Amino acid sequence: MATAVDTGYDFTVPPELSARAPAEARGLTRDGVRLLVGRRQGTATSHHRFTELPDLLRPGDLLVVNNSATLPAALTGALPDGTEVAVHLSSAQPDPRGHHLVELRRPTAQATAPWEPGASPARPGLRVTLPGGAVAELTAPFTPRLWHARLTLPGELTGYLARHGRAVRYGYVDRDWPIEAYQTVFAAVPGSSEMPSAARPFTTETVARLVSRGILVAPITLHTGVASPEAHEAPYAERYSVPESTARLVNHVRTGGGRVIAVGTTAVRALESAADRDGQVHAADGWTDLVITPERGVRAVDGLLTGLHEPRASHLLMLEAVAGRPLLTRCYAEALDQRYLWHEFGDVNLLLPD
Repeated sequence: MATAVDTGYDFTVPPELSARAPAEARGLTRDGVRLLVGRRQGTATSHHRFTELPDLLRPGDLLVVNNSATLPAALTGALPDGTEVAVHLSSAQPDPRGHHLVELRRPTAQATAPWEPGASPARPGLRVTLPGGAVAELTAPFTPRLWHARLTLPGELTGYLARHGRAVRYGYVDRDWPIEAYQTVFAAVPGSSEMPSAARPFTTETVARLVSRGILVAPITLHTGVASPEAHEAPYAERYSVPESTARLVNHVRTGGGRVIAVGTTAVRALESAADRDGQVHAADGWTDLVITPERGVRAVDGLLTGLHEPRASHLLMLEAVAGRPLLTRCYAEALDQRYLWHEFGDVNLLLPD
């Protein structure tokens, strides 16, 4: 069961450093966001635009990207007494009992918010009416915020969400944006409740420049659950797949002295879940509950491109496993000092071994 974690990172992100809208709505191109580069050797940092990424990597490096597409996983529901609630679907695929994970949230003027402790209406047997005649019946708690639920839908889930759902968003985003704003250029396999956002700045032009420089790109799939950033929980189990072709390429690059750079924490989790103790990656398909910490370390990943995370976010422990605490501390001090933007529409951080 996921619980809140203490990362040990003590910093405060001012509200004005939250990216409240996509880069395109702020007068930028997708690949025009800022890129903070940190190199573990000497804890050196430098500041760039994302368009410079191909020049910051080496020919022979391998970028591993998540090809999961984002679902419009937020729905408006009603309790038996008519009270409106927000329902965030956290698992697109049911468990062996046919149940999904959902989070009930209270609507607010900004977006939604979690209930105060003890105030949530969630209970076993609660039936939440959803649009189009659908119903979510809660069956058992999974964490204090997530519940197993039995969904009764008029048709298959992806089509239902396309008709009635919207993108999950939190109060730091200024308004609802269309689901297209939450898709990356690599999106191909629907299943994520929230965007694998580290890859959002990539464009077809950026990818073409990477390939022309001799930088390799290979996919994995990991379908994200809902983060609920207020909770700061450790990750729970998520569905993932590492193709045989990607596994072979990762092993080939590392054997030849190249660097494997994960695009996003989801790519790290998938690769490390498919790696053995010697760092050899194997084809894999299933659910992973792996939690990567500095003590566990990483075996198949050399670098990481990621967004900027809140101080209590459990992902910071994964970042520390890749980059080391001194470099990560410096990067976040620089990001705050230089006014980088946080969250899924914000700026990005490239962590390299040298």
